[in-house]
Amino acid sequence: MSRRKTERLLNLVVCLLATRRYLTAEQIRRAVPGYPDSDEAFKRMFERDKEELRELGVPLEVGSDRLGAGGEEIGYRIPRQAYELPDIHLTPDEAAVLGLAARVWQRASMADAASGALLKLRAAGVETDTAGAPGIEPRLDTGEPSFPALWEAVRDGRPVAFDYQGVGRTRVTRRHLEPWGVVSRRGRWYVVGHDRDREETRVFRLSRIVGEVVPDGPPGSVTVPPGVDVRRIAFTGGDPASEPRPATVRLRAGAAQGPRRWARDVRPVGDGTWDEAVLTFRDVDRFAPYLARFADDVVVLDPPDLREAVIWQLKAALAAHDR
Repeated sequence: MSRRKTERLLNLVVCLLATRRYLTAEQIRRAVPGYPDSDEAFKRMFERDKEELRELGVPLEVGSDRLGAGGEEIGYRIPRQAYELPDIHLTPDEAAVLGLAARVWQRASMADAASGALLKLRAAGVETDTAGAPGIEPRLDTGEPSFPALWEAVRDGRPVAFDYQGVGRTRVTRRHLEPWGVVSRRGRWYVVGHDRDREETRVFRLSRIVGEVVPDGPPGSVTVPPGVDVRRIAFTGGDPASEPRPATVRLRAGAAQGPRRWARDVRPVGDGTWDEAVLTFRDVDRFAPYLARFADDVVVLDPPDLREAVIWQLKAALAAHDR
C-alpha cells in the first residue's frame, strides 16, 4: 500500500470516528485530503476505500440522521464502541515492551493532515468528538537517515543496496541485502538480513550506512526463513567486541581541556602552538562526535577511520549552519 493511500485511509478513519453523525460522501470529500476533484474519480476511489476498510475489519456503518420514508441522504460513520478494543490486561513484561515502543513511536507523520480533516469538519458545522480522538502516531523517529527506507523495505519484502563503512575501514563498500528486520540494541539500530555479496546472514549498523538506501529488486521478492529470530541475530552479531584502540591527536596549547584530562604521552610539537597526545577509544561512532565538539582545537592524525569520521562530523555541522 502506498504512503498516499495509507494517509488517505487513516484520515478517513479519523474523520468517521470523530463525528457523532453520519457524514455524506460530499462532506467526506471536502474533509479528507487526497480525494480527486473529478466526481467520477472520487466515486471510484471512495468505493475502493470503503471496501478496503471493511476488509481491514473497520466497522463502517451506513445510515442517515434524517427521519422520513424517503429522500434522506445516505451517510457513513464508524461507531466508536464497535471500533475500540476491549479492556486489555498486560503482564509486566508486555507492559514494559509497550512502554519502550511508546518512547520510540514519537512523531506522527500524519498528524497535520488528520488535524486538518477535523478542522474542516468543524468549519462545515459537523460536531466532532475531539476529546476521544484516537492517538495515531505511525512514524518511528530514530535519528538514523537510513531507517525509513530500510523499514519500508522490510515491510514490502524488497531487497536494497547501500554503501557501508565497516569498523576500521577507511573506504565504503557497496552492499546488497535482503532485509529481514530492523531492531534496536543499546540505543543503536541494526538491519538484519541475507547479504547477497557474502551469501550469508549479516548484521549492519545503520549509523555506518553512507548515503541513500535504494531498492534493489521488486517488492515481495524477499522471504524471511522460518524460525529466524532477528533480535537474537542482531544481539549476538551486531557488533564485535570493541577492543581499546589508540588515537594520535594534536591539541591546541591551552585548549581542549576535556581530552587533555585523560590523554597520555602529551608533548609539545613545533613552535609550541600544538601538543601531540594519545587518546584511547573503543567506538568510532561515539568518539568522533565528542572530538568534533572541540572544532579546530583538536586534529586527529591517526587512525584514518576516526580522522574521517571527525571530518564528516565537522562538515555536517558546517552544512547545517549554512542552511
